[in-house]
Amino acid sequence: MSEIKVIIRTADQTRKAEVVLDSSNTGADVIQASVDNWSLPVDTDYSLVSTNSGKTLAPTSTLSSAEIKDGDILEVQPVLVAG
Repeated sequence: MSEIKVIIRTADQTRKAEVVLDSSNTGADVIQASVDNWSLPVDTDYSLVSTNSGKTLAPTSTLSSAEIKDGDILEVQPVLVAG
């Protein structure tokens, strides 16, 4: 598979990294790596959003199937539960 250079950041933009990922990585892979690398709270659910398209990537979809391209910004956002 091919590699894609993207920027991953948290929703509050306190953490940001430029990384090279395999296009076969899934949204869940990127979220899990971000949680692990940045010691984000593990009791929180996260979504991955492409700020270029405004679309949320499904956890099972690959970066290539979500049409993520070099230079795209992916944002790890906590899923807020009302209640």
